[in-house]
Amino acid sequence: MQTPLPALLLAVFVFSASTALSKERPNILWLSAEDIGPHFGCYGDPHAITPHLDALAAKGSRYTHAFTAAGVCAPCRSTIITGMYQTAIGTHHMRCKAALPDFVSPFPMYLREAGYYCTNNSKTDYQFGTPSPKEIWNENSSKAHWKNRDDDQPFFAVFNFTGCHESGIASESKYTKVTDDLAPEQRQSPDTLTTLPPYYPDTPVTREDWKRNYELITAMDAWAGDHLKALEDAGLLDNTIVFFWSDHGVGMPRAKRWLYDSGTRIPLIVHTPGQAPDVDSQMISSVDFGPTVLSLAGVAIPDHMQGRAFLGEAASSPPKYVFGARDRMDERYDIIRAVRGPRFRYIRNFEPLKPYYQYMNTPEKGATMREIRKAEESGELSEVGKLFSATQKPVEEFYDLEEDPHEINNLAGDPTYAEQMAEMRSALRDWQNEAGDLGLLPESEIEIREEAAGSRYQILHREGGIEFLAELTEIATLASSEDSALPQFQAALDHKDAAIRYWAATGLGNSPPKSTPELLQKLTTALEDPAPSVRIAAARALSRMGEESTGVPVLAKELSGSQQWARLQAAIALDELEDLARPALPELQAALKNQPNKYIIRVANKAVNDLQGTSNTVP
Repeated sequence: MQTPLPALLLAVFVFSASTALSKERPNILWLSAEDIGPHFGCYGDPHAITPHLDALAAKGSRYTHAFTAAGVCAPCRSTIITGMYQTAIGTHHMRCKAALPDFVSPFPMYLREAGYYCTNNSKTDYQFGTPSPKEIWNENSSKAHWKNRDDDQPFFAVFNFTGCHESGIASESKYTKVTDDLAPEQRQSPDTLTTLPPYYPDTPVTREDWKRNYELITAMDAWAGDHLKALEDAGLLDNTIVFFWSDHGVGMPRAKRWLYDSGTRIPLIVHTPGQAPDVDSQMISSVDFGPTVLSLAGVAIPDHMQGRAFLGEAASSPPKYVFGARDRMDERYDIIRAVRGPRFRYIRNFEPLKPYYQYMNTPEKGATMREIRKAEESGELSEVGKLFSATQKPVEEFYDLEEDPHEINNLAGDPTYAEQMAEMRSALRDWQNEAGDLGLLPESEIEIREEAAGSRYQILHREGGIEFLAELTEIATLASSEDSALPQFQAALDHKDAAIRYWAATGLGNSPPKSTPELLQKLTTALEDPAPSVRIAAARALSRMGEESTGVPVLAKELSGSQQWARLQAAIALDELEDLARPALPELQAALKNQPNKYIIRVANKAVNDLQGTSNTVP
């Protein structure tokens, strides 16, 4: 893999671009929202009340195949601001903080060097510390506005509507009351909504959540209308390109955090003054947004950017596929990768032995998730609902979105689609290798290696990176199969790289084989491995092979280790061992105190309360 040009060439890029700019450089306005899919009138939704954005789409471009690179805000927003995949730069885990390589600058910095006034109002969630928002933007605050620029200075301004967030669905707010002023025939009735997904229990509680989703979108549309009116009042409509987009799909279970269309397909509307209205079906990813803005502003797109421009001087041909990744969501790991084409979606579950609905504190508080849990306990789940309440996932999923828009009929075993699946499987592998997918490295290993490499990106973008990633993918794939690959795992426990050793031990723990003296010796030796991830994976494997008296004390000890993500890994392993973890109860209780990582507290709290038979939810 080639290392892109260094950051010192930033000025060269923008100088050469700015000298070629016309005097009439366009203003660019971004209106973004959180946690919504394309439930708009212009997208054909029969219940949507979105007059302002429908009108914008009627005179602009409405994109039908726009997707985010992740199903949750922070990893996705890191792709948007850098034009690089979160899995490549190490921002793929929720609420992590990566060091960017020195040649990567967030794209507004290129615009600023070219003379643009750049403001953000005011969500960031970029998952890196340097450069800071103050360095990226001319102004980043709740007061940031294009109106504060110098006379005749072109602007790039971002405004984000927070009211659509899943927390707004969870509780009534000023935004859910927006329809009170509508005529009675326009107000939503939960009983008459025809778009409730079939994987939710059809109950009054769930329908109320679904209704609130529409109400929040209506409130957001009014907010967007105010911003468009402000442009018009300032006489700027004729020189301002307007984007509207969402950071990912609906803020409800099996949508937000997931890689199905429900979690990654987004509305994208772009209005360019003087354009003819159109409906555009090209494949677009959120990683493309930054390069597209640079292209429209006449600023050269740096070579390191992995996204591409879909508008402007540097627009390129659309790709055949776009890609998505799920990694740690809050306190739980679940490595999933997805490929989306115009019609089909391919999903690869690298941890299929984990359930779809792992217990996560935040979504468990939602009313719809509580309804799902109630239906699980009572045995009242529908056949579709049972698919996603399963204790395991298939290794591969494959869906025909034209025939099955809710992605409930997995065609992975149908020979009719074998050729298409093989092509998308290959496309996924190529993308992982080219981008440098860090997701198969344990998070504790990423932090350890980041310091030596200088950045997370450089971990796999050094000599031998592709070859190592191929080897890592092979052992991780073996570890996620239901059949134990005992000879390969035993051999890999001696590998020179800790990540390979980790997956070997994880595979043994996933499908515990019958113990032998040789295997027990190897795993016992691994309990002294220099890498905490390997020690924990080996202790988990021993515990699941009936050697919990050896494994559980090691897991308990690792709860107080120096590496925070290893502590989380140990807490998860103990939680999954259920009653076998009882000897570690004192250490789990101790982990609830003086603990800076809230995710460790959440997992330890659940494990403690399960062992004691008390409530799980914590802040």
